[in-house]
Amino acid sequence: MKQPGFFDVEERLSRLSGLGDQLDAFSRTVNFEVFRPDLDTALAYADGSKGGRPPFDSVLMFKILVIQTLNNLSDERTEYLINDRLSFMRFLGLGLSERVPDAKTIWLFRERLTQAGAIDILFNRFDATLRNAGYLPMSGQILDATLVAAPKQRNTNDEKTDLREGRIPQDWQDKPAKLSHKDRHARWTLKFTKAKRQEDGSMPATDLAIPFFGYKSHISIDRKFRLIRKWKTTDAAASDGARLREGLLDKSNTASTVWADTAYRSKANEDFMEKQGFVSKVHRKKPHLKPMPRHMQRSNAGKSVIRSRVEHVFADQKSQTGLFVRTVGLTRATMRIGLANIIYNMRRFLLLERINAAT
Repeated sequence: MKQPGFFDVEERLSRLSGLGDQLDAFSRTVNFEVFRPDLDTALAYADGSKGGRPPFDSVLMFKILVIQTLNNLSDERTEYLINDRLSFMRFLGLGLSERVPDAKTIWLFRERLTQAGAIDILFNRFDATLRNAGYLPMSGQILDATLVAAPKQRNTNDEKTDLREGRIPQDWQDKPAKLSHKDRHARWTLKFTKAKRQEDGSMPATDLAIPFFGYKSHISIDRKFRLIRKWKTTDAAASDGARLREGLLDKSNTASTVWADTAYRSKANEDFMEKQGFVSKVHRKKPHLKPMPRHMQRSNAGKSVIRSRVEHVFADQKSQTGLFVRTVGLTRATMRIGLANIIYNMRRFLLLERINAAT
């Protein structure tokens, strides 16, 4: 069998680019070097004066997290596929003979960023890149939330009670290994889905309520470019509406209008938005035990045309990156969801740049 040469590899990579290698598009469009100062500050590696093997380049490691998030990979699978795929190696700038970070190194890098609380800084750094490219928050903003699944916990009723009240169950305190595998922040909630029409054409009287365990991703996107501008992670049982007053509204948007579904309609939120100078386009709720007035129906229908755009963001994240929390605890879940939000904005940035280039 003929040994592959340099030009054979280059030809294969060229074919991958022609077939639409998304990572190659990332390399050409996103300047990953803008993340280096924030990464180096968060990681706070030693200067190497005491010897030892130097750490992997911080930007290279961050790009590994990009690969991992894009493809919803475990650390072990990420290590394997970097060694296996030419497209991954090209994106990372690694040659066939160069050392590849192992799964433990990837975990330690992500954990160090997580404990440093760096994800907000990294998100804001890329948001600044978007603004510098001309993608300012415009035309108002849209709020929504989605549930993000996490591995289910098998706890007793007493343990569940302790967790709801913020206590560590007594049996866990003497077992650090068990405690480290128990997610004390994720919560159960009910996920409501619309009932489907039966075979005989009739509709069930009630919708379906499905138990769900995990976290919740809250976002605010701008109406013009549909980029995520503000975000927050909570447990799955947290109220959607209360998050509106916890930093989800973007004051830098060029328009003051806010769209959201009925979960965000409350006197506290309406008063808050009015005081902050926002114009509410939040859906109105159906009056209790009364039919929805026709003018409210028409108003909500008009708002839905705009508000529904935020649902496309969650659909993209779940279909393209398989958004799922593999880790334990709110801090790590925040890191996972924050990375997914950065990756969504990168993919959206690529699309917007292609649209601009075509016009």
